[in-house]
Amino acid sequence: MPRIQLDYSLYLVTGREFLPPGKDYYESLEESLQGGVTLVQVREKDADTGEFIEVARRTKQICDKYNVPVLINDRIDVHLAVGTAGIHIGQTDCPLPLARTLIGPDAIIGLSVRNIDECKRAIEQGADYIGIGSVWPTGSKDIKGRKCLGPDGTGEILDLLDGTGIKAVAIGGIHLPNLPQLLHGSISPQTSNALDGVAVISDIVSSLHPREAAVALREIVDSFKRARKSLKDNKGLFGTSSSTSEELNKDRLVEKVQGLMRVLEQETPLINQLTNKVVMNDSANVTLAVGASPIMSTNPRDVYDLSPAIGACLINFGTVDDKEGMKVAGRQANVNRKPLVFDPVAVGATSYRRETAEELLAHWQPTIIKGNAAEIGAMAESTEVASRGVDAAGAGFKDPAAIVRALAKKRAAIIVLTGPTDYISDGHTVLKVSNGSHYLEKITGSGCQAGTLIACFAAASRSYYLNENEPFEDDSQLVQGDMLVAALAGVLIYTIASEVAADRPDVKGPGTFRSALIDELYNLTPEVVQQKAKIEIL
Repeated sequence: MPRIQLDYSLYLVTGREFLPPGKDYYESLEESLQGGVTLVQVREKDADTGEFIEVARRTKQICDKYNVPVLINDRIDVHLAVGTAGIHIGQTDCPLPLARTLIGPDAIIGLSVRNIDECKRAIEQGADYIGIGSVWPTGSKDIKGRKCLGPDGTGEILDLLDGTGIKAVAIGGIHLPNLPQLLHGSISPQTSNALDGVAVISDIVSSLHPREAAVALREIVDSFKRARKSLKDNKGLFGTSSSTSEELNKDRLVEKVQGLMRVLEQETPLINQLTNKVVMNDSANVTLAVGASPIMSTNPRDVYDLSPAIGACLINFGTVDDKEGMKVAGRQANVNRKPLVFDPVAVGATSYRRETAEELLAHWQPTIIKGNAAEIGAMAESTEVASRGVDAAGAGFKDPAAIVRALAKKRAAIIVLTGPTDYISDGHTVLKVSNGSHYLEKITGSGCQAGTLIACFAAASRSYYLNENEPFEDDSQLVQGDMLVAALAGVLIYTIASEVAADRPDVKGPGTFRSALIDELYNLTPEVVQQKAKIEIL
């Protein structure tokens, strides 16, 4: 049969063992096709040959009614007996070159890959598509002893496929709540290559309502593809980012920051902050000072219920007390399309903190990551700057702009590098902010408070965008609003207020400065911001 072009958008891998009690396999299959499944792989791990052929034959018969191609997992004999579109093989199955010889040049061959080396071999051997995984832990396959790739690991593999014509789906632990995270977080950092689709099993097969389950998944994938098409010239991370919509200049950026100041006062968004005990009181006070409303909830049930009502969420693990609460709060921020700011305090200081950050980042997608040089260096796997507890040690990065730009692409998040000079990037544009007082390094938690203000202005940016525009592909986009400007606003407001506070005659040192800082955050006007802003666009 002639080679066909497959639509990998919603790739169903069958598994009769996952059916709910009383649900017939063929009934479930047809309902899933009605819901929008675009490709079916028949997977029968325990069936004998005769049974496998019969299941595959009836599956193909039903799929033919909906013009949906069928692939066979592993078994070349079953493929040949039934006449399906092709096969999918794993790393320990029949070698791909031999499989090609046996099934001919026109059949589709897909190959599972778990790392970069396996992807390179798949390219060399001429795979038609690859299945990348496991992205997350899954009950459908034994992955004990293997590290899950996560969205960022998936993206590193996608970089290799650019220009090859080989398609890619992700598989493993993919469910409706984490699908937008996967699609956004797996965009490859070097080439901006994206997944062609996702392979799912339990979200459809285990459902009592597979049609509705397939519809929901397909809506997200289709929304993501529409967003990619409309943003084909997009250089930044988010479709509503400043760096994609217009020519940037300092005056325009300052105008946008001033606008967000007014929105924050008008909207008074609720900001949930899972932050450390050392700064909790000051963080709540600076939130109030700029016009937002703080809540410091960490209980998993509580943060779950609060998430629809908040404007943004900050996760700061200076004291890692409630990891489960952090996991739930971040995931629900993604689910409810709320900005999520991650402050990985002292992430490079201990193995526990590194492991915790990795676990959290696998569980949700941050909108903005803020850290000092040591923290951003650890996230970027750079050895230029060392960590000394919560502080950075050494002279800093030789090229901080390159560091934040690369990390933004790798983590699919706005990166804020704080220090004597601050750098902010969405993976394309880099903003350099040279405001701030030397007193900031003399008080505890100044970086944490900056993270709080970034979350406040992220909430304001989301609110402003949704008040002025229809949501942009809300099914697949994790956040609405200009998050590059939101990050800039948080940094700029905080550092300018620190300068004004330091210049007060009643400020004699760090203690009086600390109180004056909260006062000046409260009193700061858009006019003062315009006068004092020191921004460069790199």
